[in-house]
Amino acid sequence: MMDWTDRNCRFFLRLLSRHALLYTEMVTTGALLQGDRARFLRHDEAEHPLALQLGGSVPADLAACARFAEEAGYDEVNLNVGCPSDRVQNNMIGACLMGHPALVADCVKAMLDAVAIPVTVKHRIGINGRDSYAELCDFVGQVREAGCRSFTVHARIAILEGLSPKENREIPPLRYDVAAQLKKDFPDLELILNGGIKTLDECATHLEVFDGVMLGREAYHNPYLLAGVDARLFGDDRPQPTRAEALAALRPYIERHIAEGGQMHHITRHVLGLGQGFPGARRFRQLLSVDVHKTTDPLGLLDQATELLRGH
Repeated sequence: MMDWTDRNCRFFLRLLSRHALLYTEMVTTGALLQGDRARFLRHDEAEHPLALQLGGSVPADLAACARFAEEAGYDEVNLNVGCPSDRVQNNMIGACLMGHPALVADCVKAMLDAVAIPVTVKHRIGINGRDSYAELCDFVGQVREAGCRSFTVHARIAILEGLSPKENREIPPLRYDVAAQLKKDFPDLELILNGGIKTLDECATHLEVFDGVMLGREAYHNPYLLAGVDARLFGDDRPQPTRAEALAALRPYIERHIAEGGQMHHITRHVLGLGQGFPGARRFRQLLSVDVHKTTDPLGLLDQATELLRGH
């Protein structure tokens, strides 16, 4: 979710669900150790519960960054062992680490020794050349021995040569059965399922087997799905916000952003998925994706877009 689940996106998503755990986009250890740390760690208190997702493979660096996360108030640190892009592979980040379970275990132990907040791992069910179930169990077993108790499993292998990240989300088949077997063989672990989940009905079905579900691109492209999460999955019977109410609630945040010198499209690019499946949806998206770059009255345009959502 690089460049997608930034702090503006997360603030918006929190308006739709009070309870869902939100994740940052992946932040590399190098960005935190050598870059603008405050910018990468910045978040609004309203975003909690919130996890920082880290990319890295040097135990000492990950431990330092986990401490930064804890000091900044994050509720969890998650190590990404699932991203298949060439760029991160070249830096020993992401899915290629599934071929080095002992190193991942060392990384997790260093992080756990450094902080009191949970340290979790997100991974695939395998990579090309290391895609047997026995090798998956070896990976999970070694990382469990290091102290990790929560694993988010993207139920596809990653093919590290020849496929783009997008193709790696579509071409390797989903194997929920493999993830289910993993839960059966490691009943003491929290196992969260990820990959291809698009509806709350599917979430409810998977929760009969798994301890949690992760929604990625579906939650971004169809964010109003999250408005039903609290009642359906968390038993919170408070009324869910309408699309218009959610966008109206975002207005003060946008006003502050503009007052600080920001542009409205930095935020509204994340809400375009609210506009689908009703008359006027196309106009809604045009207002916030095209007209937003031409207007001299961005908040007035936002109000127009909000009106188009009323009743839907």
